[in-house]
Amino acid sequence: MSEYGEFETGEQHESLDQLHEVDANESNYDSQFGVYEQDHASAESTSFDQGHHVSYSDPTTGVQYEESDFTSYDHSAAETDHVFAAEGSESASSSEFHELEALQARFDAAFAEGTFASN
Repeated sequence: MSEYGEFETGEQHESLDQLHEVDANESNYDSQFGVYEQDHASAESTSFDQGHHVSYSDPTTGVQYEESDFTSYDHSAAETDHVFAAEGSESASSSEFHELEALQARFDAAFAEGTFASN
């Protein structure tokens, strides 16, 4: 009778490491400005004159009569307007984002295997 055999034992180790990292940022800026301006000017001038004159003379009697009426009116006006307005808005925003994911797994196995044959 003859015997032979084969026998094997061992260990197996495996691991998995995974790292995932994200860095992000965002910035926004907005500005709006407006300037409004308006000018207005006006001028007025009025002049009113009125007159009345009567003159009478009689050469025979030597009588002399004279009458005078006079009216004068002057008006001047000036007006200026100036309007100035300004408005504006400004905004800014900023955001940051950081993410870190880590995965680690370890696999351990042990085995034994054998083959025997006998004659």
